[in-house]
Amino acid sequence: MKLGVVGAGAVGAAVTLASCVRGVARDIVLLDKDTARANGVAADIRYGTPLSPECDVRAGSYRDLTGAALVVLAAGINEKAGGATNRHDPLGRLRLLNTNAGVFEEIVPQVVDAAPDATILVVTNPPEPLVDLTRRLAGHDRVLSTSTFLDSLRFRFHLAKFFGVSPMSVDANVIGEHGTFSVFLWSSVRIGGTPLHELLEDRNIRLDDLRQTIEQEVRFANIAIIEGTGASQYGIGMVVARVADCILRDEHAVIPVGSFQRGYGVTLSLPSVVGGEGVESVFWPTLSEEEQRGVDASAERLAGVMQQFAGAA
Repeated sequence: MKLGVVGAGAVGAAVTLASCVRGVARDIVLLDKDTARANGVAADIRYGTPLSPECDVRAGSYRDLTGAALVVLAAGINEKAGGATNRHDPLGRLRLLNTNAGVFEEIVPQVVDAAPDATILVVTNPPEPLVDLTRRLAGHDRVLSTSTFLDSLRFRFHLAKFFGVSPMSVDANVIGEHGTFSVFLWSSVRIGGTPLHELLEDRNIRLDDLRQTIEQEVRFANIAIIEGTGASQYGIGMVVARVADCILRDEHAVIPVGSFQRGYGVTLSLPSVVGGEGVESVFWPTLSEEEQRGVDASAERLAGVMQQFAGAA
């Protein structure tokens, strides 16, 4: 099974490493406009492959994507370089759209020409609008994004830390869009199968206090990471490797990822059945009125951004 990764920057390198360590694919091809960088990253990881499941990691060109079942798009400008690290900026990651759309307009046709049957996974920010653009450029619907999967894991991590349990015991999702306007599904949080509101009542804890603290941590986690390291890369690399597993092994696992929602006319992140063709179906969760308003607002916001982008194109 062949996996392609376009973009050998911080995220692309992390995706390649995580995919190799996890044993996602037997053949991983890494591309970048800076061929020296792609060669260097591939070589660095390749020397560690004797310790991983059998895997050939190599740098290549678009023609080397031929036969790939999945191509990950991690190319483009990141939050730090694109000026999207201001906690008070209402645009957030959407500030990167125009620049990264230009990158995608160049790379997506080449990906599709080399690997017309591949599923495409968008990692570059902002992921939801870039899925919409990629669908149009690719001419098919086998396009999805990591979207709020990492946000959901961060949500689970902080809930688990608060209650002193393993994150694997926490069922909690963030949906809508990957950004500061994402929607936290507090109403459906379960810890060890127990509804959150019951745990809070038993401990005499106010939801509003817990909510404010955790949402702040999750919404701006990437900025805090970037302030320390210059790039948020390792968590998303691990997430991409897991999504790649779902696709390449045709798992039909339910995870929160982004795909085009015809009812809204834009891509949104929702609990989705992910298999060999990407998102095969969506599970709409039961939402509180506040959560439903949040999803509607995310969709409206994304639709407005896409209209502005189309008008400027």
